[in-house]
Amino acid sequence: MTIVFFAFIILLAIGMPVAFAIGISGALFFIQNPNLPFTMPVQLTVTQTQNFALLAIPMFILSGNLMNFAGITERMLRLSTVLTGHMRGGVGQVSLALATLMGSVSGSCIADAAMQTRILGPEMLKRNFTKGYAAAVLSFGSLITPIIPPGIGYILYGTVGQVSIGRLFAGGIVPGLMLWAAMALTLSVTAKRLNIPPERQGKPEAKEVIGATVNGVWAILFPVMLIVSLRAGVFTPSEVGAFAVVYAFLVGTLAHRQLNKGTINKALEGATFDVGAVMFLIALSGIFGYGIAWDQVPDKISEGMLGISTNPYLVVLLIIAFLLVAGCFVDGAVLIIMLTPIFLPIAEELGFDPVHFGLIFIIAITIGNFTPPVGSAMYVVCTILGCPVGDYTKQSLPFLFACGVVMLLLLFFPQLVLWIPNMIFGV
Repeated sequence: MTIVFFAFIILLAIGMPVAFAIGISGALFFIQNPNLPFTMPVQLTVTQTQNFALLAIPMFILSGNLMNFAGITERMLRLSTVLTGHMRGGVGQVSLALATLMGSVSGSCIADAAMQTRILGPEMLKRNFTKGYAAAVLSFGSLITPIIPPGIGYILYGTVGQVSIGRLFAGGIVPGLMLWAAMALTLSVTAKRLNIPPERQGKPEAKEVIGATVNGVWAILFPVMLIVSLRAGVFTPSEVGAFAVVYAFLVGTLAHRQLNKGTINKALEGATFDVGAVMFLIALSGIFGYGIAWDQVPDKISEGMLGISTNPYLVVLLIIAFLLVAGCFVDGAVLIIMLTPIFLPIAEELGFDPVHFGLIFIIAITIGNFTPPVGSAMYVVCTILGCPVGDYTKQSLPFLFACGVVMLLLLFFPQLVLWIPNMIFGV
């Protein structure tokens, strides 16, 4: 597998799309092993997409696209402004609240970062935000979005690692809110030196909060209904994705009345592009993953890490450090598919609950979207704002530190992740 890994890195370095880099480097394994039939890469590519649980991915992507055209973003922006507009950091606090509320809608940090930068970026620059600081807030704020359920990362991790997706959804609630609190506190502290004014004067009245909440109630109820339906056994994780599409369609046509033939076509077009990219990546990862299992890479890495230390927390900290570095160079979905079979068995051998480890694993990988040199969300935000990556990197360090503190709390206090899944689904 050494040649395979080096080929993968080289192909990425020369700019080849990630999916092709995975497929080509994975095919090299079969060239190295002529005893294996070369028809296997084709078979693996096809069978990788036949997992019934993966049906949830295109369904959730479609539901997210439908909700984005259903008028939910505007309602969530109004609620975010009412709830946090009076706080220090002004429109930055609104951005963080919006990222949290939009977690149940888009589930994509890149999509959320792009959307918020176009909507709130110009407003930030008018309110004493430097370009680097605005980019840092918008970029790292969007980290919250894929952690609030439902997120595609949960489905990938749960499918590859055979972990309950319902428990992962429930486990993401507290970490998502903790990230919001940590980012909001960091913003309040760092915004003081820039003298950024509040977005509105005075705390909101109860009547105003209730009105804005009622206006956005359908988006707020969405993750709750997903988890309740999974717990009650009404839907399987695959079926709940289809329910999400129906729910988004009904909200957009009957409740908000903003979905029509034109917007539905745009939603379908966007979903088709997103689904094609994700599923093509998953399909080709089957070739790469077969070589990892054949050469017993997980066992070798496990032996190596446990040889360094038998302290479970130290080993997981080493895994987190590896994920943070790997996330700087490789897309998060790729890392989840490639590394779950390697690191999840190690975590379970050390006594970690797979849901507890999964949340830390997904957060650490997702952070890579916001760090140089290839952070996708980082480049989206910096491109839209016209911000140099160097300025962004300097201003983002306090927010990266806040994320690190949250991950340490989640690591050493597992009940922060597990108490809601245990309460809903049982121990």
